Order: sequence, then structure tokens, then C-alpha cells
Amino acid sequence: MSDLDGFRQEVRTWLEANCPISLRTPTPDGELIWGGSDVNFTFDDQRLWFDRMRDKNWFCPTWSTEYGGGGLSSKENSVLESEMRRLKCRPPQINLGIWMLGPVLLAHASERQKQQFLQPMTRGEVRWCQGFSEPNAGSDLASIRTSAVDMGDHYLVNGSKIWTSYGDKSDWMYALVRTDPKAPKHQGISLLLLDMHSEGVKAAPIDLISGKSSFCEVFFDNVRVPKENLIGEINDGWKLAKELLQHERSAMSKFGEFQLPTHFDLMSLINDYMPEPRCKSEAALFDKAVTAEMEERAYNLTVQRLGHEMQAGQNCFALMSIMKLVHTEQEKTKFELLLDAMGYRALGWEDNNFTEQEQAINRSWLNSFSQTIAGGSSEVQLNVIAKRILQLPENKGTS
Repeated sequence: MSDLDGFRQEVRTWLEANCPISLRTPTPDGELIWGGSDVNFTFDDQRLWFDRMRDKNWFCPTWSTEYGGGGLSSKENSVLESEMRRLKCRPPQINLGIWMLGPVLLAHASERQKQQFLQPMTRGEVRWCQGFSEPNAGSDLASIRTSAVDMGDHYLVNGSKIWTSYGDKSDWMYALVRTDPKAPKHQGISLLLLDMHSEGVKAAPIDLISGKSSFCEVFFDNVRVPKENLIGEINDGWKLAKELLQHERSAMSKFGEFQLPTHFDLMSLINDYMPEPRCKSEAALFDKAVTAEMEERAYNLTVQRLGHEMQAGQNCFALMSIMKLVHTEQEKTKFELLLDAMGYRALGWEDNNFTEQEQAINRSWLNSFSQTIAGGSSEVQLNVIAKRILQLPENKGTS
């Protein structure tokens, strides 16, 4: 038996003994556990699983033990992930700081910053949000105007961010700020970490058509931020932002792997709403659902393959744009198929005549459109794919 085989057996034994049976199912949207200063558990097994994985240092299994990680090799982490999938273990927590900011801090932060910010992540004690987009800087992110003025021992931040997921529930934000208004727009940007509890920070939730939204607009009014919260070099934030966005697209791929953020089984629901025998139109819709199901399974296998390639040292970050594009478009197609199959049941909203599941499907359908924008719109991903993967020449326009 190889060392890796022995490790697999240890992991399998530990997971079977420590992951509660109730958490070996797809995760309903209302039962996601977000790490932070105020973790909300809806039942005891969630707390138990959270505590056990935290104490095992497996919130960040590949990070160094020096920063609270598990110290696993990439191959060992692959074993852990495959065994969690085999047992259908829910993720013990969702933490955007770990998935997106953490890798950037590991690569570019000072030792003091690593000790200050990474340790709380590995314990699930801090909830992070991303402050990149602004009302006039979405697809053209480098046009941000939120300013950070050097005041000697601190920066004074003014401006606003928009489409900030869970900004009203987060403890800290990693934000792009303009530190040199005279420099070319890509060169005058820095990456700054802000305490969301600071005086002058206000988060205002944004209502969406689905009736449910995680998005906020965040306002900064003379917010004092210590200068030691600057990550990397001053005015070098654009480079870090591009790196972080690649991690963000990789993180969004995880949602598919863990069956998040939706938990609806497409084929099971299609069969419920269109039982056999089927008429011709229903049979055609069923065929489309089978195709969508096969594409989703292919996507999940591709996620696993990319994970192995990254573990082998290959640079797959540009490919994450493909993964993000494909997954969010697949989710939108999935819900459109479900609504077609549901017929008049797809009209359910907040009405006792419709089940909670039907109402949830309708809301998720509307939310699926926002997912094609979050993390970089599908149009932006297509541009990234054209430039960085296909290496197509830029269209300079015609005179």
C-alpha cells in the first residue's frame, strides 16, 4: 500500500466518523454556513461539522500549518476532496476570503499581514466581501474612483462600491482603491483591506426582481484605514486584482462541484412534472433536459481534471473564465427547462397554492440571470477567452 493509499483510508475513516449523516446531502440554499464573527447554525449537526473540520485544520487543507492550515500536499488535498464527494459531505463553511483573497495574501502579503489575516480565516472567524465594482466601473473595472488619500499613518477612503455580495453581513472587505488619480487608470490602483465595522462605512442592500438578494452598495465617508492594510506595493493593485479575479472564477467553479448555490435535481424534477407517458412536446423537452444533465456532469468532471492539472503545476487560471462562463450559462438553462416542465406551476411566487420548492425554483430562475453577471459577465468572460486562451487579435475598429 502506498502512502497515498494509506492517507485515503485515514481520510475515509475520519470523514465517516465525523461528518453527520444529515450533512451528506446537497445543500439547500437556506442551510449554507458562512464563516464569520457571527456564524448562523440552523441545527446542531452544522455546528458539529464546522467545529470538527476547523479543529482538523481542514478549512484550508493545503495552507501551511504556520497559518492554521492543514499542511496537506496537493495530492493529499485531491484525495480529501474526492472522499468528501464520495460521501456527499457538505462543505463545512463557505468563506470567500479563503477561496479568493487567501491565495493572494499567501503570495504577496507581508509576514505580519499573513499572521493577522490568514489565521482568522482558517478558524472561520471572519467573513470577507469583495469591493471591486462601482456604479461607473463594472466591466471597465479600472475606471474605479473610490479614493484612498495618504494621510501619513493612514489612508482616508471615500467613494462607493456596488454589487458587493453580503456586504451588510461581512466583517472585512478587500477593495480596489485609487491611490494616484494622476496616473494612467491601470497604474494608480491599490489593494486595501478595510474593516467593515469602521466609522463611515455603510452597506445598503439592493433589492432584485427575485425578491431575494445578497447584493449591497457600500458607501465610504472619510473612512480611516491603517497604512499597514495595504497589500503589495502602492499603485500595484491592478496586477493583484487580475490574480484575485482568477481565483474568484475558480471559486465559482466550486459552487458547481458542491452543488451550490442551487440544490435542485434536474432530472428528478423533470420526471415529477412530466411523468411517462409523454406527448411529443414533452418528449422533446425531456431530451433537452437529458442533454443539460450530461453537460453538467461533463462540467463537474472537467473541474476535477483542472484540479489535477493545477496540482501538477500547470497554469490553468485563464481556463477558469471558460469554467465560469459555462457553469453560469448552464444554471440559467437548467432553470429555464424546469420552468417549461412546470407549466402553470412556474407562476408560483408567494402564494399558498404553490409549494415552497416551486416558489424557490422560480426565485432561483430569476437569480440565475444575476449569476451570469457576478464575477465578470458572460460577455467579459468571452473577451478573456478570446484574448488569453485563443489569443485572437484585438478588434481595433475601422476608420
